[in-house]
Amino acid sequence: MTLMKRKNIYIWILLVCSFVLLCHGCAEHNNENYTGVQDVVSSSTEVLTESDETNDDYMVDSADILSIIPEFSGDAYIVINNNTPYFTSEEKECKSAFEIYSDLDELGRCGVAYANICREIMPTEERGAIGQIKPSGWQLVKYDIVDGKYLYNRCHLIGYQLAGENANEKNLITGTRFLNVSGMLSFENMVYDYVKETEKHVLYRVTPLYNENNLVATGILIEAYSVEDEGAGICFNVFIYNSQPGIEIDYATGNSWLVEDETDFVDRNTTLPTEDTIDKYVLNTNTKKFHLSTCDSVSEMKEKNKKEVEGTREDIIKDGYSPCGRCNP
Repeated sequence: MTLMKRKNIYIWILLVCSFVLLCHGCAEHNNENYTGVQDVVSSSTEVLTESDETNDDYMVDSADILSIIPEFSGDAYIVINNNTPYFTSEEKECKSAFEIYSDLDELGRCGVAYANICREIMPTEERGAIGQIKPSGWQLVKYDIVDGKYLYNRCHLIGYQLAGENANEKNLITGTRFLNVSGMLSFENMVYDYVKETEKHVLYRVTPLYNENNLVATGILIEAYSVEDEGAGICFNVFIYNSQPGIEIDYATGNSWLVEDETDFVDRNTTLPTEDTIDKYVLNTNTKKFHLSTCDSVSEMKEKNKKEVEGTREDIIKDGYSPCGRCNP
């Protein structure tokens, strides 16, 4: 074998070895990133009260967080930790899409929902029905003072518009209309608009907080942080109350009554409405959506596509219509 041929063979061997080592290094790096995310989620029920991410003395549980939350006074939310989320430095560098939803606990309650919101995981189809899901503490009850009448909505921890998770029992809690619309929606829209406009990533973690063995969460903690611009676009940490002005809630069971007359306690054993309740809805025969008559979408609807009907929610869904995302009929 000539010297030149030997030299070429040695060069080829060196190139192959270098490539193998490079691939092995990348695999280890990617595995470390994935493991880091999993480790964070597995311990995410422990929340830092300060931004010192290395000091275990600041680790607290849900009871500790709730102990510093003031009583509901009408505001939908309060700012936590100077609006700084509790993500670690390692998490803030993650630019890969992921979604993780906690298993239901022994009481059937949702836990932490955590995702890196980006265009990759946003939905590409219309939202379907979620009426078949009954979150812990679910009660079907109406009050005239509540927008849309129904006190409770099936609230997505991570909104459908952000991650496309719809009828996922690990992502749906019993939440008041006030929590859903006055509290969560504005923050979800903020993140959605940012991602849609910038094509960047937003770390987004939602933690439902329960007092002891209550079936209904007292509120939720939402943390969000835009990755590529280091929080310049999105950065917040808020506690949103699972309350409804004018209504008192028994969070242990989901029972409720009007504040003006606390003797008007709703006894769910005898007066609970059912999914078969006859109600009035407005159909959009073009989009195949159905709405409450008070929904803003009704006024935007073309008259030729509008149809008022009376019937049960389930029958309307069986007829091929899906509930409006605004009014959640």
